[in-house]
Order: sequence, then structure tokens, then C-alpha cells
Amino acid sequence: MNNRERLMAIMARKSPDRIPWIARLEVWHKAHTLLGTLPEKYTGWSLPEIERDLGLDRSAREGRVFRTELHGVEVQSEERGDGTVTEYITPVGTVSTLQRRSAELERLGIVGLEVEHMIKGPGDYRVVEYLIEHTEVIPTYDQYRAYDEEIGEESLPIVFIGQDPMTRILQELIGYKDAYFHLRDCRDRLIHLLRVLQEQAAEVQQVVLDSPAMLILHGGNYDSQMTPPYLFEEYIVPYFRPFADRLHERGKFLACHADADTRLLLHLIKAAGFDMVDCFATAPMVSVTLQDARAVFGNDVIVWGGIPSVVLTDTFTDEEFQRYLLRLFHTIAPGDAFILGVSDCVMPGDKLERVARVSEMVREYGSYPIQLS
Repeated sequence: MNNRERLMAIMARKSPDRIPWIARLEVWHKAHTLLGTLPEKYTGWSLPEIERDLGLDRSAREGRVFRTELHGVEVQSEERGDGTVTEYITPVGTVSTLQRRSAELERLGIVGLEVEHMIKGPGDYRVVEYLIEHTEVIPTYDQYRAYDEEIGEESLPIVFIGQDPMTRILQELIGYKDAYFHLRDCRDRLIHLLRVLQEQAAEVQQVVLDSPAMLILHGGNYDSQMTPPYLFEEYIVPYFRPFADRLHERGKFLACHADADTRLLLHLIKAAGFDMVDCFATAPMVSVTLQDARAVFGNDVIVWGGIPSVVLTDTFTDEEFQRYLLRLFHTIAPGDAFILGVSDCVMPGDKLERVARVSEMVREYGSYPIQLS
């Protein structure tokens, strides 16, 4: 099998010849390129060339089936100290954001953090709704087809289409620090904004349904504390379940980005209709274990992950690293509904020789069905 065939077999709940091994090297590669610390061997190599040399299956995360254009809005940005203030000026008012950055993160090519969000008080809701209502969704199917053709048999493109409406409010538009106060104090305004976002999401969903893409990544960063079960059940499951069903009718698959502590949300992720959890974070980075997930998901939800990035650092000795990987292969045997990956990605301080060692272990133990004494 080539890797595209493996991924297709897994999503169809069939048996691959071996488990795929796909890790995100983008952050590692960008940081070491900027620092001038790429291994001499890899100087001038493209990222796909490095992936192949390390024994990785290709990561294909740049698929896009639409773009957006904002109309009737003036956008102004200004540098202020270690931050960037961006203003969105509309006929109904102005909102702004503040993104902070640090010299260390910039040195590694990592973007800063938005510390002030668009919605700071009740008066900002109408302005944000204007922004949403004046955002045009434009299909880019030809762009996706060209990318898909370039990837070929090496992988299957995954298409990220953003957060679900409630998570956009909590995470992007208000921020978790204040969002739950707004749910209490500005509930009517927040629910009205949610409906406006849902109308836009319905338009995006139809573009995705009509697109040539097969694997859709939608939503993520769900944490048991920041997105507690009661909220996930009330707002997020009802949004995703109908969309998942419509995707399945078209032969498409739905994944969420699961790089947080999902211990209390596993059953709800399954109920929402997700086919896959991408970059699935596990202990010791968070409290949830791979065993926890397999017990709830069975073969209904594909786990893409298994290796916390911390395992690739000097925090773990070589012996501890080896034992961790052997336990992982025991846990996932015989290998159904599983893609081996790193959560969230291979970081700049991770040891590249351990990535190569994982590839060796996949060759040693990863053939289906996995059998270890």
C-alpha cells in the first residue's frame, strides 16, 4: 500500500498493511531554518525531502477549499512596543485586537498571542456581527485539486476550515478569560452572535460539502476545563452532529484537532460524529491516556497521535523513550483506527534522532496486525 491507500483504508475502518507514521515537522523546520541550526545534511532540503529521509509518511495539511474576503471594512494595524494593535473600522463602530509577541518566539518563527480580543463589552457585539455579515466565502476548488495532485500517493490532504461557532466566540472573539462572564451578563447578545456565526458556518459547510476534499478538520483545542462537558453537550455536539452526517453521505470524513486535555469529553467527541481526533494529546502532557481514549472510542473514532512531544526531549531518557514506544504499540495492537503522530508537533527542542528511531520501530513493530510478545 502507498500512504494514501493506508489512510483511506483506515478511514473506511479496514486494515492497512502497517500503521501510518505522520508527524508535523513544520515548527521544528522553520525554527532551525531561522536559527541556522538545521543539521548540515538537511541544508537546502525541502520539508517533504526531510520527512522522507527520516522515514516519515508525508504530512499534507495545506489543503484549502475556500478563502474569505472582508468588504466594507477599513483595517488598520499599528506597532506598539512588543505588540500589534489592529483596528476594524465599520459604519456601525470600531473593534480592535492586540497581539503580543516575544523576541524568543520570533526567533523561532512562532507567532505571538492575541491578548485583547474584538469583544470587550456589550457595544462590540454589533460591530463583530457586521464583520461576519460582510465576509464573503469564495470556493477555491482548483487550488485544492492542484495541491491534491502534488501530494499524490504520498498522503491525503487534510483541509482545516476553522473553529465551530461557539468556540470562535470563546476562544477568538471574547477569550476564555471573559467569555463565561459574558455568557451570564450578556447572554442574549452572545446567543444572537452565535446565530450569526452559525449562518456563516452553514455557508462554509455547503462549500465544503460540494468540494473535492475528503478529510475535513473542523474545530479543536477542546479542553475539559475550558470547554466543560455541559457546554460541549449544549452547543458543540448539536452543531457538529448534522454536519458529520451530511459529510458521511458524501463519502467525506470529519476530524477535530485534539491537542488539549479531552479526558471528560471523549464520549461527547464520539457523540458529535467525529471520525478522527487529530494531534491527540495524551499523558504525561495531559491527564487523558491513550488507553482512556481507546476504551471510549473503540474503532469508531480514529486516533491520530500517541507520542507527546515531550517524549522526544531530554526530559525522557533513551530507555524511558524506548519503553514508552513499546507500551504504545501494545496499547494500539492490532493497529485498527490508528495513525501514529506527535502531539501537537515536533518542537524545536525535540531530538531528531528519536523521530528517526520511531520510524525504525514502525518498521519493526508496525505491520498489521501488530503482535508483540
